[in-house]
Amino acid sequence: MGKAVAKGKVQHQVAALPFRRTADGGVSVLLVSSRETHRPLIPKGWRMKGKTDRKAAAIEAMEEAGVLGTPSKVPIGRYRYWKRLTDCFALVDVDVYSLEVTEDLSDWPERSQRQRQWMSREDAAVIVDEPGLASILQSFRA
Repeated sequence: MGKAVAKGKVQHQVAALPFRRTADGGVSVLLVSSRETHRPLIPKGWRMKGKTDRKAAAIEAMEEAGVLGTPSKVPIGRYRYWKRLTDCFALVDVDVYSLEVTEDLSDWPERSQRQRQWMSREDAAVIVDEPGLASILQSFRA
C-alpha cells in the first residue's frame, strides 16, 4: 500500500544556505546529507515557536551542518518539495536564508548522522534533487 498525500494547506519550513568566500573571490556553499536517504541538501527544518524564521534557519545550520554565521534578513528564495512523513506525503514550501559562515565547529549535534561537503554553487545545483533548490543555488550571489 502506498503512502497517502496529506490533505489541506501547504506546510512551511526554513532553510539555511551556508556559504563562504574563496581565496579567488568566488563562493563555496555547504551541502549536508539527509539522515535517512543520504541525499544532498541544505540544512532545513520546521519553523520554531518564539524564533524568527531567519534565527530558526541559523539554528538548523548549527545543528545539521556545524556552522555558525549571520543569516540574511529576508529569504533569498523559496522552493517547494514533497516531504515524506510517517503516514503520508506533505507539500512543503521552504524559505531559504543565506548564511555567511563565520565559524566551522569541530563538533555539533548531528555530526554522526550527516556528511557535509563544501562545493561550488554550480556543482551543488547539479546534485540536489529539488529543481527549485537547484534554481536558487544557480542564481545565488553572495
